[in-house]
Amino acid sequence: MRYEAEVALRAARAASELILHVYAEEFAVEYKAKDDPVTRADREANALIVQHLARAFPGVPVVAEESPADAYAGFAREDTCWFVDPLDGTREFVAKNGEFAVMIGLAEKGRPTVGVIVAPAWGRAFVGVVGEGAWEAAADGSLRPIVVSPCTDVTKARFVVSRSRAPERVAGFVEGLGAAPPRPHGSSGLKGVLIATGEADVYLQPGRAGMRWDACATDALVRAAGGELTDAHGDAIDYKSEDIENSRGMVGTNGKLHRTIVEALEQRRAR
Repeated sequence: MRYEAEVALRAARAASELILHVYAEEFAVEYKAKDDPVTRADREANALIVQHLARAFPGVPVVAEESPADAYAGFAREDTCWFVDPLDGTREFVAKNGEFAVMIGLAEKGRPTVGVIVAPAWGRAFVGVVGEGAWEAAADGSLRPIVVSPCTDVTKARFVVSRSRAPERVAGFVEGLGAAPPRPHGSSGLKGVLIATGEADVYLQPGRAGMRWDACATDALVRAAGGELTDAHGDAIDYKSEDIENSRGMVGTNGKLHRTIVEALEQRRAR
């Protein structure tokens, strides 16, 4: 496994421990904007991860959700960049339903290459290195390979959608494909995990899908496990873009269903 993946996994696990300590306590909830909560766990995990990465990779930009924008100004001019969501699924963290994750992704020349996703409440960790493979990483350091599902029939596909971003509208699209109703789930990272482990076949978010830190680790993990992830128009996400909003949505699949989903979305937009 690449050194970058090892460092990111250690940082994510350290952040996960910090997050679980806060999770077990009473904690205050603030709002950066409407429906955009933030807690002490978000901020402290952010600082911890940024410190880990800066120490191991001095000079490499770290685009992290709770860091001020000037901390990563100019990142788009660099060939290598980290994208960090220290607590993906803060709404779920506040609701205490366990559906939240630590996400650390590495992009090189605008493409995702390493993804680490740790699910604190699940006690599980996942690592993907594009071109090498994807694994569930046990606490003892052992690695179990993970791969996407073999499903090729969209009517039998298992869809996962955002719990908080208009799941009812996406449900109508999914049912129009002849598939079973989608499963709402928190955390972009954990939905990516479900695709990468073959527990689901399609992760669909046709509308705005957060920011680049919500995408990079997921993108790398799904690709490393044999799947595909693009925006909702079928284009690769550009991690060298100065615009870090995922305004064109996100579709992650086992790869075999990807073209079918993207074409169906295009047909819906053309109506």
